[in-house]
Amino acid sequence: MTPFDPRQLGVYVVTSGTFVEGRGHLDVAEAALRGGATAIQLRALELDDDALFSLATIVAERCAGEGTLFVLNDRPAVAARVEGAGAHVGQRDDPMGARARLGEGRVLGVTVSSVDQAHAAAAAGADYLGVTVWPTGTKPEAEPAGLEAIGAIVEAAGLPVVGIGGIDAGNAARVLAAGAAGVAVVSAVVAAPDPVAATAELRAAVQRFRDDHGGTP
Repeated sequence: MTPFDPRQLGVYVVTSGTFVEGRGHLDVAEAALRGGATAIQLRALELDDDALFSLATIVAERCAGEGTLFVLNDRPAVAARVEGAGAHVGQRDDPMGARARLGEGRVLGVTVSSVDQAHAAAAAGADYLGVTVWPTGTKPEAEPAGLEAIGAIVEAAGLPVVGIGGIDAGNAARVLAAGAAGVAVVSAVVAAPDPVAATAELRAAVQRFRDDHGGTP
């Protein structure tokens, strides 16, 4: 597997099959890829392991063709069966056991909301951290940490952070300026009238920030 590059977190699209009728996970992933997403997370909580494996195999192949990071939400054991797939887990998903189930050489992301959780995730073998920045209706139970938490978590854990929650092209630069390596979105792309254009707009916003501060998304 290609070594993890934190720049792959730049434009991180999380799929959902619940926002627009007839627009499933694969539709979202393919639109995001066309729009320039650098990472795709397949979040299909409604699927059983076998169905998830089948879908993930297809999405992983599409992502590999574009050089795009691909991770599965919540189920590292399934991700370990999919060539090229990583995993992303939350605090309720046993971060400490996720690395063992996923195996070495696969990308592991862990959602955190505090410095203590960031330290624990780093010790558990995380490659990057997810931080909920603002409240979001997509995941109302998520605890928003705010912009100020991003820098503290990056410094404490020494790992790249991707911000999520209430983010779109209009405020992405604020999240990056706070120290995040990238921005993750769900509804900003999944529920957009044109998800390809929405992803491209987000990519352009990230690119403008990187152009102003050095580097590429």
